[in-house]
Amino acid sequence: MRTLKRCLLASAVVLSGANYAAAEDITLCWAAWDPANALVELSKDFTAATGIGMKFEFVPWPNFADRMLNELNSGGKLCDLMIGDSQWIGGGAENGHYVKLNDFFDKEGISMDDFAPATVYAYSTWPKGTPNYYALPAMGDANAWFYRKDWFSRPELQAEFKAKYGRDLAAPTTQLELKDIAEFFQGRQIDGKTVYGANIFTERGSEGITMGVLGTLFAWGAKFENTPGTYDMQGAVNSAEAVEALEFYKELYKCCTAPGYTDSYMQESLDAFKSGQVAMAMNWFAFFPGLYKDEQVGGDRIGFFVNPKQNVEGSMLGGQGISVVSYSDKKDAALAYIKWFAQPDVQKKWWSLGGYSCHLAVLKDPSFVESQPFAADFLKAMDSVQDFWQEPAYAELLLAMQKRLHDYVVADVGTAQEALDLLIKDWTEVFEDEGKL
Repeated sequence: MRTLKRCLLASAVVLSGANYAAAEDITLCWAAWDPANALVELSKDFTAATGIGMKFEFVPWPNFADRMLNELNSGGKLCDLMIGDSQWIGGGAENGHYVKLNDFFDKEGISMDDFAPATVYAYSTWPKGTPNYYALPAMGDANAWFYRKDWFSRPELQAEFKAKYGRDLAAPTTQLELKDIAEFFQGRQIDGKTVYGANIFTERGSEGITMGVLGTLFAWGAKFENTPGTYDMQGAVNSAEAVEALEFYKELYKCCTAPGYTDSYMQESLDAFKSGQVAMAMNWFAFFPGLYKDEQVGGDRIGFFVNPKQNVEGSMLGGQGISVVSYSDKKDAALAYIKWFAQPDVQKKWWSLGGYSCHLAVLKDPSFVESQPFAADFLKAMDSVQDFWQEPAYAELLLAMQKRLHDYVVADVGTAQEALDLLIKDWTEVFEDEGKL
């Protein structure tokens, strides 16, 4: 691998001659979380190479969408670069918030073939799957799991589990195996403390319970449409597989989670695990580097596994692309950042700092799989990810799903079939208003 000095020299050569005013600052907007801290460190190399200063506007996840979508919808000039959620790409393109990057990519020799196909499709394209690019894949992510490897390896628990289930106590490979393990740990005494099986997403206010449930729905093989692009939801959203998966998620919540986690999302998942309350927890890959380094639960104490399949392999997509905001007065400097960030050497350092590169030069490097204990699972997850609707009306679609899922799973309202039937009704009204049906 090149030394940092050589990387900086290469960056300076590549970026020389860009049409931007020296030493002007640009502002990058993103969520406030561990990868954002890594990006601040990485971006020092950009400033060193170009003289362009970097400012950052990071907003906590619970407020991120409201804050940044309001900024975009108002035509605000705060953000020159936006690392926006994957679901925003449709609205960003159709509402004119993001600069279309095709001509820039062609001019600078940036090829989307150099990035993982799933990330290009999800983070960059609109309409979906077309060669119309409004972002560069920036932060690959998916919902996965971590577990107390030190608890799983205890001989007495291994023996008890094998006597009961006929298999070793190990990371689950199916959703049903996951539930068995969660039940096994639920209410158990470990080191004089009562522990519980799992922490799963139940938060209603933003996107939490939807992100958690969709991973289960995808593992059962559920879909949003019978035929992609048709908005034909009847028999897909409320299929027998979808009903069974939603019932399973509620059973897992009721049987095997710690008391009081009725509104749990990213931070609550981390808190439950770090405090020693649960044997397993779901969360985004983005947090795994920090967890592995944690002095209390990291290192040899923690293990990781991809979202278990049931009928099929399936994981909930996270992650984001980086876009140039169309209202920026500093588009040339923002584009210079995109060009710099797309370089393989920069992408390799991005991964080493705790970001999740989508560049094939990183992902296909023979050393990648062994570079982190969760790297192989990340690759596996990205081969089977699916996302929420990326429609311009995604916020209305999301709010409807949040309500229907939380009402059923947490508040005990109705049945799974009724919840999904009502969700189709909600979504149909949104798509009718949008002129899609």
